Amino acid sequence: MDESNWRIVMLGKTAAGKSSVANTIFGEQLFKTNTTADSETSKCQAETKLVSGRSITLIDTDTSEEELKTNFIRCITDFAPGPHAFLIVFKVEKSTEHEEAVIAKINQYFSEEVFKYATVLFTHGDQLDEGQTVEEYFHQNQLASDLKKCGGRCHVIDNKYWKNNQQEEYRSNQFQVTELLKTIDEIIASNEGSCYTDEMLQAVEEETQQEEEELIRQSSGTLTREEVRKQAKDRVSNNLMIKLASFAAVYC
Repeated sequence: MDESNWRIVMLGKTAAGKSSVANTIFGEQLFKTNTTADSETSKCQAETKLVSGRSITLIDTDTSEEELKTNFIRCITDFAPGPHAFLIVFKVEKSTEHEEAVIAKINQYFSEEVFKYATVLFTHGDQLDEGQTVEEYFHQNQLASDLKKCGGRCHVIDNKYWKNNQQEEYRSNQFQVTELLKTIDEIIASNEGSCYTDEMLQAVEEETQQEEEELIRQSSGTLTREEVRKQAKDRVSNNLMIKLASFAAVYC
């Protein structure tokens, strides 16, 4: 992808509102949405669009137990060398063990370093108390100590009730999306434009490049650049799935 493209991964449980968040940021219905926890839309989906003059790729993943490994592999193979930012998405509601599990899984499958590239985004902003800001809610949340790893960065939108709110600037998606994009810009600037990576992401990118070179030799120019890249990613993804399955068999 072009260096000017922002790769942003959304993390959170199914039905947290990630797909609707993506549609709100893009200003159109590009992501399938469903309000049920067993939604078929829990599969990893990525879309790219120009927003406020910036090319943005949003990657919607599911952090449920049954989908996490597959989505993790898809994330690191399709979007290597890595994302520029992460949106950790929660509803405005009482914290549950599931939310705590999301944070634990992020630590497990990525690393502590990921929080330098992350901001928390709450959905269902209409559930905030009258006059309450997201910062106030954030610091009252049971997960506040864990979420402070993100540097206290937090935002809120409401995919249903704040679409056309002209009466109050704060409770307006247009205002909140603008503020969110400013924060992402600051995250990227503070990390000197680098994307999140770790040893696994670096290894995946190196292996993908090796597979591309091999495919180019084998195809003798019959494959397009896009076809070579896709087939190389598929090979690396399959290899990684086998390795993780072997790891699980040994340590589970």
